[in-house]
Amino acid sequence: MTSAPDGRATGPAAPAPPTTLLLLLRHGETALTPHRRFSGSGGTDPELSATGRTQAARAAASALLAEAPVHAVISSPLRRCRQTAQAAAERLGLEVEVEDGLREADFGQWEGLTLDEIRARHPADLRAWQESATAAPTGATESLAEVAARTATARDALLARHPGRRLLLVSHVTPIKTLIAGALAAPAEAPHAMHLSPASLSVLVHTGPHTAMHLYNDTSHLR
Repeated sequence: MTSAPDGRATGPAAPAPPTTLLLLLRHGETALTPHRRFSGSGGTDPELSATGRTQAARAAASALLAEAPVHAVISSPLRRCRQTAQAAAERLGLEVEVEDGLREADFGQWEGLTLDEIRARHPADLRAWQESATAAPTGATESLAEVAARTATARDALLARHPGRRLLLVSHVTPIKTLIAGALAAPAEAPHAMHLSPASLSVLVHTGPHTAMHLYNDTSHLR
C-alpha cells in the first residue's frame, strides 16, 4: 500500500517499469574494413577475415557479457554479423536470432569504395549525405533518417518482446550509431561525427520511456 500526503491509503504502488539492457556489438573486421571501404546491405556481403574471427572470439569472451546473464543473441542478417553473433552465442549457450531491422544501410553505388573515391566520383551526393540525414547515397534506397527509423522500429519490437532482459544485438556501424544518437536525442546527422570500432561494445539501458547510454565503443576486450 502507498499513502497520500494526508495519510490516506491509496492502494498498491504501481510496479516499476522493467529495465532492459541492450549490448550493442559491432561485427568484427572483414577484408574491406582496414581500407575503410563502404560495406552495406547492397554489397558483396563479405565474411569475417582472420582478424575479424579473432575479434569475434575476444568479444564473445568479454567480461561485460559475463557480468549478468545474456538472455538472447540477436543479429543482422548479413554474414559478418551472423558469424560474430555465433561466436558469442556458442559461448553463452544460446541460438542466434536474426532481425532484419539491424542490417546495415544500403550504400548504393558507394559500395566497396573509400571516402576519397566517393568524393572523386560523386562529390555533390557525398556533400548532401554528410549535411542532411534525408539525403541518400548515390543510387541507394535509404537515407540516414530512414535507417534510424528502421532501427528504432526494430529496437522497440525487441524491447516489447523481451522486457527486463539483457540482449546482445550484433549489428553494423550505421544502425548502432543511430540507436546511440536516438538515445541521446542527438541531431539526425550526429552519426557522421561518431567513430565506432570493429568488434566494439556499447550499452544502452532502457527503463520504461527513459534511455541511458552506459558505454560507448569499448574495445578493452581486444587488447
